[in-house]
Amino acid sequence: MARRAIAVVSACLFTVGALPGLPAAAAAVSGRGCTAGARGALPGRGSEPYAPGPAQVAEMLADLALRRSRARRAPTATITVPTWAHVVTEGALGAQDDAVRAQIAALNSAYGGRYGGVDTGVRFRLDGITRTENPAWFRGPLTYERPLKQMRRGGPETLNLYIAQLGQLVLGYSTYPHWYRNEPQLDGVVVDWRTLPGGSLRNFDRGFTAVHEIGHWLGLLHTFENGCEPPGDAVDDTPPEGQPTEGCPAAKDTCKGGGSDPIHNFMDYAQDRCMSEFTTGQAGRMHEIWALYRIREAATTLNG
Repeated sequence: MARRAIAVVSACLFTVGALPGLPAAAAAVSGRGCTAGARGALPGRGSEPYAPGPAQVAEMLADLALRRSRARRAPTATITVPTWAHVVTEGALGAQDDAVRAQIAALNSAYGGRYGGVDTGVRFRLDGITRTENPAWFRGPLTYERPLKQMRRGGPETLNLYIAQLGQLVLGYSTYPHWYRNEPQLDGVVVDWRTLPGGSLRNFDRGFTAVHEIGHWLGLLHTFENGCEPPGDAVDDTPPEGQPTEGCPAAKDTCKGGGSDPIHNFMDYAQDRCMSEFTTGQAGRMHEIWALYRIREAATTLNG
């Protein structure tokens, strides 16, 4: 994410009405000034709508601790995520079915440890693809989020992946499992169709935007969460990181004494060519979250 892109995001985002249990969402202003400013910016992993602030992170971790104390089900060794892909198009613009299947393959490779890191034990099963021609939804999936997500299938255990076109400064966004109980209809992940494998966004064309966002859907925080301050991302084997990674540096170390930054981790902000791994701790967290939030019984019977 280029520094210039950060500046444009700050200037061109406004806050829309917050949803119960969710942070206020950010949406791009469509006025001429911001459109002109954004046009010259390089694509990057800009500020994600629904990204929790420190207070929301603290609440999420407190809720996780509460659910752990009430847990009646042990995490499973293997998770198979039923997945529906909802492709929104504008004429010839939009993802083809082959690209969707390539995205599912990339997910299974990333979560299976085939690019590096550990095999998380998480797999994705494509149960169906829907296709909707709607130019407004295609170019404004956040603005039209509620009608867009009326296409949602399944319960808390079903990943609904919405594929449309976002601005150059935001490549995707996700809801978190902690919010499903209050806003089940909004649960899911939205990515830009140009980030799918073989897409047209240079440096973000291997399908790793979806890998990153689905990590949030499975309960992972950014590796740079809370900067150098504890609890960081609350995963023991990811070193603290003071700033998100930009581009693909050879190395960086932003927290004194904390070890080298996890620049190759899928939950950082590096370019796709730099991303390759999840850690053992992140795998364990995803399995724990699945058992406590994503299995239908856990999502509907636990309070807190």
